[in-house]
Amino acid sequence: MKNFVPLLLLLLMTSCGVFKNVSSDKKNLNYMQNIDSIATQAAVDQRITTIQPGDELMIYVSAKDLDVAKPFNQNFSSGQMVQNAIAGGNLRENPTADSGPTYIVDSKGNIDFPVLGERNTTGKTIEEFKEDLRQALKEYITNPVVSVKNTNYKITILGEVNRPGQYIVPDANATFLNALGLAGDLTIYGKRDNVLLVRNVDGKTTNTRIDLNDAKFINSPYYYLKQGDVIYVTPNSTKEKTSRLDPNTGLYISIASIAITIIALIVRK
Repeated sequence: MKNFVPLLLLLLMTSCGVFKNVSSDKKNLNYMQNIDSIATQAAVDQRITTIQPGDELMIYVSAKDLDVAKPFNQNFSSGQMVQNAIAGGNLRENPTADSGPTYIVDSKGNIDFPVLGERNTTGKTIEEFKEDLRQALKEYITNPVVSVKNTNYKITILGEVNRPGQYIVPDANATFLNALGLAGDLTIYGKRDNVLLVRNVDGKTTNTRIDLNDAKFINSPYYYLKQGDVIYVTPNSTKEKTSRLDPNTGLYISIASIAITIIALIVRK
């Protein structure tokens, strides 16, 4: 019995240490704690994303006479073609890109486009590449309308989030907070002030630590995500400590508490 009491006290001290860490970590649960003192208008140029090798581009070419555009929409049946013509024979200013032929950007940044041949995308945004195609098509089509869409714009979210995984963003436009929303937000064990962002642009990989408690990150180059970004949420000290404990520690502590209560009652008698 004499050896049992110190063991019970040790277990209780361990549990107190864990709860103390939980209390300490709670202080850092709120995002952007200084948001009221930060200008939230992020720089527009931070949103610019260039086409990267491995991107899957859906490209659809349209014209007043759809038959003229068919050679530029090879391997795409006429039954699937998006009908952009409207009453009066006019064309939509922004044709729908819900379907169309797709092209994979190779390691050199090129795609093989019907009739035009090899076209390079390196350093170009979707809008810039669309205009590049439109100008080249003018040689064959009067007033061509070109739609370009990135269909595999994806980001990966790992670590202490509720739904880790890889996510495809349909409109190819996501912010850091949007991404965390897709993953169901951080768990209570996620470190808000030390989130890792791994980014690869034009073959160059960078690693950046983000402090979600500080609203200044809204104006950083990392608030707007880019194709292929990987977010890793580091576990906090509470998770690290509990992961080293016996999974039955909670049960032991409960038993110890009951035992100490019984012993105290016996001693009083």
